[in-house]
Amino acid sequence: MRYLLGIVTLTFCSILAVVTPVLAQKSDKFIEHNVVFQEDGQYGGWPANHGIWGWGNEILVGFVKASYKQTEPGLHTYDPKSAENQYARSFDGGETWEIKDAYSMGQTAWGHDNNISPDRADTPTILQESMPDFTSEDFLLTFLRHNNHDGPSHFYYSEDKGKRWKGPYVFPNMGTPGLANRTDYHVEGKQEMSAFVTTAKSNSKEGRVAFVRTTDGGLNWNLVSWVTAEHGGFDIMPSSIKLSENTWLTTIRTRYENGQNLISSYISKNNGNSWNRLVDPTSDTGRGGSPPALVKLKDGRLALGYIHRSEFGSRVHVRFSANNGESWGDEIILRSGDGANRDVGYPRMIQREDGKLVMIYYWNNANQEKVKPYRYISATIFDPEEWK
Repeated sequence: MRYLLGIVTLTFCSILAVVTPVLAQKSDKFIEHNVVFQEDGQYGGWPANHGIWGWGNEILVGFVKASYKQTEPGLHTYDPKSAENQYARSFDGGETWEIKDAYSMGQTAWGHDNNISPDRADTPTILQESMPDFTSEDFLLTFLRHNNHDGPSHFYYSEDKGKRWKGPYVFPNMGTPGLANRTDYHVEGKQEMSAFVTTAKSNSKEGRVAFVRTTDGGLNWNLVSWVTAEHGGFDIMPSSIKLSENTWLTTIRTRYENGQNLISSYISKNNGNSWNRLVDPTSDTGRGGSPPALVKLKDGRLALGYIHRSEFGSRVHVRFSANNGESWGDEIILRSGDGANRDVGYPRMIQREDGKLVMIYYWNNANQEKVKPYRYISATIFDPEEWK
C-alpha cells in the first residue's frame, strides 16, 4: 500500500548505524530511536520540507545535507552554499537506511537549500504532456521552492518509487502572490490530484495556505479555496488527510504576530470548497515552532507528530485523536532530555506494515558536554496501540 503525505553523486552512506532501542523516560512504553543520516562535519536537516512515502516496510523520505558551520547567533549551523537535497530509503521499516543525493536521481534544478551550481542546474520548464496514472503505486510527486516566501515553486514526478525523477517542471502561481510549496498532495483519480500549498501573503511574505486541484494530469491547476486568512504572522507547511469522500482535514504550522507558535487545524465537509477552524491540536510548539506530521491510522484514529523547540532542551511529541480531529488527547513525550537545542524538528511520519509509526526529523545533542555538535536525521519508532 502506498502512503502519501506529501544525493556525493550516486554515493551510498549505506546502512548507517542503528541505535540500540531505548525506553522513554518514566514510561513503560517501548520507543526506539534510530539514526537515518549522521556524518562528522555534516549537517542534516528539515525532512518536513520534502516528502515521505511508504510501501509496506519500504520507506522513502527527503532531507537536506550540508557542511557544518558554526554560525551566529547559532541556530542553523551549516554553510548554505553547500546544501543539497538527499533521499533516505529503508527496506525494513526504518531500522536501517541507504542515502543517495537527489541530483543523481534527476532533481537537477536549483532551489532553496539545494544549492546546485549554475553550470549544473537545469531551469524548470512547463509540463507539456499529462503526467502518468496517479493511482499507480510507483507514482510519486514532490514540490520544491526557491525561497520560503513567494517562491517560485517547481515539481518533479517519478514512475519508479522515487528511484528516478522527471522534471523540473514549473508550478503555476494561480493568481497568488507566489508559492513556496512543500509536499502535501493527495491522489483522487488517474489524472486528478489535490494539494495543499503555502502561498505568500499580499506583502510577498510567508504565508497562507490554499487548496488546489488538477483534473488533467498536472497540465492545469486551479485554486479551489483559501484555507486560512492573512494575519500578522503566518500559516505554512500543512499536513493533511482526506477523511471521507467530501471531508478533508489539514493541520498547519501557525505563528501569531506576538511570536506564539502553535499548530492549527481546519476541516472542509464540501470537498475543499470552504473551511472551518477546529480546536488547535497544540497551542505551544516552542521557540521557532514546528510543522505538523499528520497520519490516519489503520484503526481509524489520527496521530499528530510535532516538536517542541527550546534552546534549553527540545522534545519530540505525539497526540492522538479518536474523533477526526474534533479533539485531541494528552501530549505524549517520545524523546527529551538528551541535550537537543532548538535547531531540531521538521518531522515527517508514516505507519509501517506492522502498525508501528515511524517519525523522521532532524536532531542534535549539542547541549551535552563533550558531544559532537552535528545535526543529524533520526527516526523514532513507536506503537500507537500502546496509547489506546
